[in-house]
Amino acid sequence: MWLFFKSREYALWAWGGLSLILGLTYTMVQIDVAINEWFGAFYDSLQEALAGRLTDANDLYALLYSFAGLAAIYVVVAVFVRFFTSHWCMRWRNSMAAYYHSKWQGNVEGSSQRVQEDTLKLARILETLGVGLVEALMVLLFFLPLLHQLSKQVTELPFLGQVDNALVWIAILTALGGTVLLAIVGQKLPGIEYDIQKEEAAYRKELVYSEDHPIKVPTVTDLYNKVKSIHYKSFFHYLYFDATKFSFLQLMVIVPYIALTPTIVSGMVTLGFVSQISRAFGKVAESLQYVVRSWSVIVELISVHKRLKEFENVLK
Repeated sequence: MWLFFKSREYALWAWGGLSLILGLTYTMVQIDVAINEWFGAFYDSLQEALAGRLTDANDLYALLYSFAGLAAIYVVVAVFVRFFTSHWCMRWRNSMAAYYHSKWQGNVEGSSQRVQEDTLKLARILETLGVGLVEALMVLLFFLPLLHQLSKQVTELPFLGQVDNALVWIAILTALGGTVLLAIVGQKLPGIEYDIQKEEAAYRKELVYSEDHPIKVPTVTDLYNKVKSIHYKSFFHYLYFDATKFSFLQLMVIVPYIALTPTIVSGMVTLGFVSQISRAFGKVAESLQYVVRSWSVIVELISVHKRLKEFENVLK
């Protein structure tokens, strides 16, 4: 699986492509920081306008034009990152496929699925999770200091009073708490996903065999019953996992406003500040919640990695 980063043949794509993805993601996050500052200026101007203290519409138009410029650059960079990352992950799959082809042993159980389906899944999952992880880390790197700076204007927290770096601590503690909670609730999911793929592979193998031989109805039915059973088991475990996950994410929507309520009612901050700090909090919290938000995909990644690792151990 990791030949992509070790082989000279793929070195340019592996390391050069990774550097380009990191650089472009850095650019996207910097634009996002600028947009966050824009929100502060825009809502302050909006507050002035609603109070009748801003009479020149061109001031608002200028802010809207500046946002359009930032958004246009962000869109161009984001689209190219998605396009280039797809190619980069395909090159990773190419390296895996070439290695498996050279070591091919058709008598290995499920070898065709490992070479075709699992390499495809790994490439697509890495495309989704990899870019998301890099972006989450960079967002955290730039927005956490910004949230720290903005938190200095938060006078107190409900029930707790004055707390230094209040919103920073709230973002970190709630995200870590949610991650631990979801990890506990969803601990059975990776094993279930692995069993799903195992049963599906056995069922598919018998169907493929039946294309050239008389179908063995009792065997196929028995295999399909196992597929049904493991899927129903998966549905049950995802039921309480999703209930926990979505409840947590919905709660996090109002957490910054709860924390800001004493500061807001004190009248010491502007609408622009509230917008800016709530957005910065949301960015930091979302980055820290990366595992929570991506847990279902991570479960599939763990399952695919386990299957490919077992396959490679047989090939050695």
